[in-house]
Amino acid sequence: MSEGTAAAEFAALLRQLKDRSGLSYGVLGKRLHMSTSTLHRYCNGDAVPTDYAPVERLARLCKASPDELVELHRRWVLADGARGKKGAAEAAVFSEAPALVPDAPGPVEPDGAGRPDGRRRLHRRTAAIAGTGLAAVLGAVVLAMSLPSGGDQGGDEGRGSPVGAATTKGVSGGPTRTDASASPSPSTRSQEPNHPSPSLSPTPTRNSAGGAETADEPPLTVNTRPYTWEGPCSQHYLIDRPATDVGPPPVEQDAPAWVGAHKAVSAGEQLVKLTVQGTGEETVVVDSLKVRVVGKDTPPAWNDYVMGVGCGGGVPTRPFSVALDAARPTVVAGDGQRDFPFKVSESDPEVFEVTADASAYDVRWYLELAWSNGDRKGTLVVDDDGRPFRTSGNNGRPAYEFPLGAQKWSKSVGG
Repeated sequence: MSEGTAAAEFAALLRQLKDRSGLSYGVLGKRLHMSTSTLHRYCNGDAVPTDYAPVERLARLCKASPDELVELHRRWVLADGARGKKGAAEAAVFSEAPALVPDAPGPVEPDGAGRPDGRRRLHRRTAAIAGTGLAAVLGAVVLAMSLPSGGDQGGDEGRGSPVGAATTKGVSGGPTRTDASASPSPSTRSQEPNHPSPSLSPTPTRNSAGGAETADEPPLTVNTRPYTWEGPCSQHYLIDRPATDVGPPPVEQDAPAWVGAHKAVSAGEQLVKLTVQGTGEETVVVDSLKVRVVGKDTPPAWNDYVMGVGCGGGVPTRPFSVALDAARPTVVAGDGQRDFPFKVSESDPEVFEVTADASAYDVRWYLELAWSNGDRKGTLVVDDDGRPFRTSGNNGRPAYEFPLGAQKWSKSVGG
């Protein structure tokens, strides 16, 4: 599907939701803290948001149904992916004028013109998505990014990309990275699966027969969102600061930067969303998803901050869950959720939600996604931008809340 066609289909549904709501661009812009001109560009197909979160907020404000949310996300994924393939993932605005080539006699058509329009499907592996944030971002292109040196993170799990980096790591012995910004420059790095400290050496790919290593890239990518919330204000974080030194709670899409600035640790539970997509037309089998624990400690004696009080939220969904306190944590499919294996391709990605909970321990962990493609097999290590995810119990910790309309944090009742 061409970039223009994908963007047009995405904009058409967005415009339909806006028109049906009866709200003006001005009213929507004020409620979303977004400029009227930006909303115009989104609904007219002149721009595709680089992040799905504002799209979801707009759709929910326009009373989109669960099916419409799924379809809107599918169209955004395709529009964002088409933009990435063109090599300009950082550009949000699509010019309506033809591009001019120096010394050329006249205009030429933009890249992507004349391509066939194919229908693509996106399976959403969620029993009820109306009450959850559908903020998965497609990492379709391998990124070049320099990485910080490894070591004990000491609670700074949010350090790195301010918008939340997404990592796809090693194939049979080494990790590769992608990022939510979908930069076209490739980069790989290698590490032992049980030692998540990053390095800068190239990532090898080993075939299923255990033969010589090659520099081939795996046939799929995984985009990771480690700071997704089940509800708009449900998430808790442990922070080693008094309430007077903690900023107001962020909205979900700003959580990575907020977590990094406060060196916060996900408390009670952590919802990680994975968007898995093939890199070509061929089908790749996602065989399994396993959790690996790299450390268990006593939860830190820090304050517990909940992201809001009184802002409502739907019934949480748990397609897959992990009990990190268990002696041997495993990824378990929820009621009504089909278990692995799954199949993905470039035009048929999958979105997985994994809710990890902890009560008695402060746990550092990551995921291993096993895949196969013909006679090729491998494992991608999925973590938080080169560091393990970190989820801690918060029982008995001083609790603080930030009610709607409040100007500061206050002690929770019984906290």
